[in-house]
Amino acid sequence: MQNRRDFLKLLLAGGTAAFVLPSFSFGQSAAQTSAAAWATEYPKILARIKPPKFPKRDFSILKYGAKADGKTDSTAAFRKAIEACNKAGGGRVVVPAGEFLTGAIHLKSNVNLHVSKDATIRFSTDPKAYEPLVFTRWEGMEMMGYSALIYAFEQTNIAVTGEGTLDGQAANENWWFWKGNKTDGWSEGMPNQKPARAKLYEVMDKNVPVNERIFGEGSYLRPQFIQPYRCKNVLIEGVRILRSPMWEVHPVLCENVTVRKVRVSTHGPNNDGCNPESCKDVLIEDCFFDTGDDCIAIKSGRNGDGRRLNVPSENIIIRNCIMREGHGGITAGSEISGGVRNVFAENCQLDSPNLDHALRVKNNASRGGVLENFYFRNITVGQVAHAVITIDFNYEEGAQGGFTPVVRNYVVENLTSGKSEYVMDAQGLANAPIYGLKILNSTFNNVKNGAIAENLKDVSLENVKINGKVVSDISAVKVAPKKRR
Repeated sequence: MQNRRDFLKLLLAGGTAAFVLPSFSFGQSAAQTSAAAWATEYPKILARIKPPKFPKRDFSILKYGAKADGKTDSTAAFRKAIEACNKAGGGRVVVPAGEFLTGAIHLKSNVNLHVSKDATIRFSTDPKAYEPLVFTRWEGMEMMGYSALIYAFEQTNIAVTGEGTLDGQAANENWWFWKGNKTDGWSEGMPNQKPARAKLYEVMDKNVPVNERIFGEGSYLRPQFIQPYRCKNVLIEGVRILRSPMWEVHPVLCENVTVRKVRVSTHGPNNDGCNPESCKDVLIEDCFFDTGDDCIAIKSGRNGDGRRLNVPSENIIIRNCIMREGHGGITAGSEISGGVRNVFAENCQLDSPNLDHALRVKNNASRGGVLENFYFRNITVGQVAHAVITIDFNYEEGAQGGFTPVVRNYVVENLTSGKSEYVMDAQGLANAPIYGLKILNSTFNNVKNGAIAENLKDVSLENVKINGKVVSDISAVKVAPKKRR
């Protein structure tokens, strides 16, 4: 194990700024560190997360002109109902049984959009339905772009609840081909997002003011599904989400967020399930994710924008969730330049031959950022295609960049896995090793190829079984890395 002085010297040599040391003590065992975090920090975070409450007033969208025929544009009716609810001091905007077609829905303070059990909101696939452009983040970069399908900006006490369905109606014939992948409906000669995405990188690197970063018609940058931006006291509960253009639930710069009993089933490009970005005090519980990308991906801004705002995602609790298909199950990154700290995940089930990684970190030397204090316990993995635990500093740009990625104090305990290619695929960089990766009281069965472990410091295994054998040193099952999925 590196001592405290060596630890600090190595971090500073990598070009990073001054850091706050993680909350664990170098003299403690991994089990002691984890137990202390669960006993002290976890309940403090949980106590601060309180879903908003709303007055007992209902505003049916039918009274404002909505038609339950799935064809009539009810955008104006949603807007009028939300404005009336907000003006009255708050309550529920109720979507009754039936199918309702709409464009962008913008929530206001003290409004709960309640989607009844037999109700479906179908969102237009016409990009003009998401104008005028709004202040948004797109892949961690700020811009003026299409509104999310459900959007809120600088509001307090907002919710989307109920047992109904939110259907983005995205498909290869509309939003998805914008990605530019042939598997998503794109073919030679069709427009795609790539030129605008490169331009957005460029204006970000030049620190162009956000209100001058205009990416609307002709840019082909897809909107998110639900995006509360700079909001406080947010609740997303119960709804079923289908066919999103891009990311599904994407709170940005929010405080006190609860995502509960949400069911996400969508397999389009970049169809991440829940991506809290630069958020504080977040609870994700009792959710189901079956996605075309990461099920949960904690983020905090990309490159220059992430460092400029410098707002980490912190104090995040994930529990009792089920995850099926996706790139990663519980993920941090890759837009993570603002850092992340204090993540607790427990009692989750992850299982699919089409789920690449169960627990995943994506970072590189272009992103940078400090990622610390991750605690996982009671995680059940049926099978994954690649590795149960992946911490990857070679993601995309890899070592190309001047911003040292840091991961430290990543503790996994009481995990069982039924099948995987690798136990772990953990690859730090030569000047940026991964610190404090601990695996405790865990069992990995039907592991095909051992583990990939490059540039790690202070990695330890305690009471770990791999294919029926107790392994206390990861080098005993280490294999050479190969190109990952």
